[in-house]
Amino acid sequence: MNCTVRNKTRDKQWKQYAPLFETIMSETLKTLKKTEEYAISIILVKKRKIHEINRDYRGIDRPTDVITFAAMEGEVFGMEDEIELGDIFINVDAVVDQAKEYGHSEKREIGFLFVHGLLHCFGYDHMNEEDEKEMTDLQKLILDPIVSRDEA
Repeated sequence: MNCTVRNKTRDKQWKQYAPLFETIMSETLKTLKKTEEYAISIILVKKRKIHEINRDYRGIDRPTDVITFAAMEGEVFGMEDEIELGDIFINVDAVVDQAKEYGHSEKREIGFLFVHGLLHCFGYDHMNEEDEKEMTDLQKLILDPIVSRDEA
């Protein structure tokens, strides 16, 4: 398992979450019963940058909280000894705002956004009610034992 974290913000506080990403990745692989070696890139950005990415790559002219670029839609490809899942861009400004809005910790929010993006890399989506419920249930199953919703 290889989680590469690139902090594109000037805020050093976000480095503390690298071990959290590894824990979430490990729990996700266990929950999904994946035994192969995987690699994922997590890129931490500010609101302005994710707005540009959302506009340029998705045609949506507004910021968002997380954007996932899966290595291949619904599939993954191998790189010698590990499978590259893709890139997950997390908007740290949204992490702060949404943690306040939902009344939980920034750790919970950044963990939630990461597991959400990670599930997208494994082909999960929320385009209809049934798929959304499946994805929401998985997110809770993976994240709740790692970071409590009550943690402020």
